[in-house]
Amino acid sequence: MSRILCPFCSHPEELQTGVVLQNDYAHARLDAYPVSDGHLLIVPKRHAADWFDLTTEEQQAIMDLVEQGKQWLDAHYQPDGYNIGMNCGEAAGQTVMHMHCHVIPRYSGDVGDPRGGVRWVMPDKADYWSDR
Repeated sequence: MSRILCPFCSHPEELQTGVVLQNDYAHARLDAYPVSDGHLLIVPKRHAADWFDLTTEEQQAIMDLVEQGKQWLDAHYQPDGYNIGMNCGEAAGQTVMHMHCHVIPRYSGDVGDPRGGVRWVMPDKADYWSDR
């Protein structure tokens, strides 16, 4: 039986490529499959499946890097907005079972109508502002 290795744990030396920020518990790196220019992943150094498996200290470290990542992106990419999110569990769309938080820079005009943002994960429920 083959075992699927965690991409964040199996080759830790490769993970240093693209790291832009880090602290004792986590690092922020450019996403290998970016949704937009500057898309960051914030990844805890300890293997944990999702947000709810992290310690309070690890959660705080992740949030510290979200703020620092925003400042870094503002300086390097000048986005017009952000989507910040994490998928917890397969039903929520998680495909890599090592917790990671996406900081996705958004740019005016990158989609036709950005209203609803992350609500579009459930397309039938996303547009709550239109008459139905």
